[in-house]
Amino acid sequence: MSTTTQGSSPEAGGGLPLPKSKRGLKGFYNEVVREMKKVTWPTRSETNRLTGVVLAVTILCVTVLTVLGLLFGTIIDLLTKGTV
Repeated sequence: MSTTTQGSSPEAGGGLPLPKSKRGLKGFYNEVVREMKKVTWPTRSETNRLTGVVLAVTILCVTVLTVLGLLFGTIIDLLTKGTV
């Protein structure tokens, strides 16, 4: 039998390493800055194009849901008026 505890260190059993939580606010800020430098921001034209796509899909969904709501509302009204 082994006397080492499993997961006590990454080398001893393949356990996960502990997070370095003692970096503080300055360390967090430095990591954020480093990650923000890796971001690829979209161009203005790409942003405008994608905004148009989002608005078009939203308008399409609102239209479809409105038509379906009116259709089912009419069907329910016809069914309930016929049984009363």
